[in-house]
Amino acid sequence: MAANFTLTPAAQKFIGRIVRFSGLPAGAGLSLQVSPGGCSGYSSEFAAAAAPKEGEQAFEVSGLKLFLAAESRLLLDGVTIDFTETATSSGLSFINPNQAACGCSSAENAAPPGVATISVGSIGRGGRPATLAS
Repeated sequence: MAANFTLTPAAQKFIGRIVRFSGLPAGAGLSLQVSPGGCSGYSSEFAAAAAPKEGEQAFEVSGLKLFLAAESRLLLDGVTIDFTETATSSGLSFINPNQAACGCSSAENAAPPGVATISVGSIGRGGRPATLAS
């Protein structure tokens, strides 16, 4: 099964750095778990990993290895994964052209419809998994 999502060059650079500086051996990749939830439609966790965990499938995109479980693959169908950086935050953004706008009006700094942002500041040190939520 081919990956049906797109990594922007900025996301490729970010993911490559996470894996390269993780201290893991050659062949390591990024384990990415995406689940429904949050105002923008996604809750996510990611960490560098030596190999796919049970239930994950390995994908190679532009020379990078991503390890995705079935639910994540379904949620990422047609999505563009980007890395965005502003003066106040930075992180991965998941841009889904089919995602409806958020129905709540309480989020003052809500992401545009279909965009989930995962903060870089929440990444653990030393290659340990970090929980990141949007």
